[in-house]
Amino acid sequence: MTTWHGLIDSPYRRWLPVTDETPSISLNEGNTPLLRSAHLSGLTGCEVWLKVEGANPTGSFKDRGMTVAISRAAEAGAQAVICASTGNTSASAAAYAARAGLTAAVLVPRGGVPLGKLSQSVRYGAEIIEIDGTFDDCLRVARELAAHHPIALVNSVNNELRLAGQRTVAYEIVDALGRAPDVHCLPVGNGGNITAVWGGYREYHEAGLSDTLPRLWGFQAAGAAPFVHGGPIAAPVTAATAINIGHPATWDGAIAARDESGGLIGAVSDEQIFAAYRMLARRDGVFAEPASAAGVAGLLDRHAKGELEPGLRVVITLSGNGLKDLDASMRDGYTPTETSSATADVARALRLAA
Repeated sequence: MTTWHGLIDSPYRRWLPVTDETPSISLNEGNTPLLRSAHLSGLTGCEVWLKVEGANPTGSFKDRGMTVAISRAAEAGAQAVICASTGNTSASAAAYAARAGLTAAVLVPRGGVPLGKLSQSVRYGAEIIEIDGTFDDCLRVARELAAHHPIALVNSVNNELRLAGQRTVAYEIVDALGRAPDVHCLPVGNGGNITAVWGGYREYHEAGLSDTLPRLWGFQAAGAAPFVHGGPIAAPVTAATAINIGHPATWDGAIAARDESGGLIGAVSDEQIFAAYRMLARRDGVFAEPASAAGVAGLLDRHAKGELEPGLRVVITLSGNGLKDLDASMRDGYTPTETSSATADVARALRLAA
């Protein structure tokens, strides 16, 4: 049995922008489960696989890029790092900075980050600044601070280190399946992940490690779909908070990934996202955060419209763990059945035969 020691010490090290002197600041990220969904496969007539990125150490795909960014920051002698976030990036940056002994500052939109994600940054000891504004305002301030002060920006914008780490998900998928999927679905917010995933598939293909390339199908929430509308949105609105971004920082890369792969970036409603979110938990036993379900919602939307060819091999990125947003989980309500501790009463509550 192979022991996994994180991405920088994995067989994928040769693909990462690290040197012999780069320390491995790792929490054993990567090597996440790739699960076949019998339910989605049956519904769509395709072979559907779920890449469960919520199994990363801080519960999201962000850890793949953060291990590289923080390792290189430590190598360069940085004492502090900063990021803007809707929650997952801040949790990851805070954790890896703590691992490296660095100070972390995270800028988040006030009231726009689920408590589960915010509590991670609190527990990891980050300096948390809540800004009156959107994620886009947070990112603008973070970039300006990093440009004028000795603090390293670890957002994925213009950060090849983060994107290089995130490309490893494509390597893992090809290695697990033996080839690239026909279609890879994923949620799209800031545009960094779709850019990175396409880069990973291209690298493997150019190295002769994959005979084919997938089409990338990215999906945004309808109330926060700047790629679909063709320009920024001043006030994006979606309950899928991880993709509630109106001015994506990695615009060109995301558009290139869409066009070069022959894919698409579409929009799905919050209702569709939350229906897929519930389905994943109840049918596949996977508790993903709402934004993660955008790829599932998009695939089902394409199928319902007759725009999904049967027989395709499809991989869907589930980008984050459901424990990060417990308010979303409880929005349907919860009514327990109350009874005494008598076994007979519990049996009656469970409608078990006498």
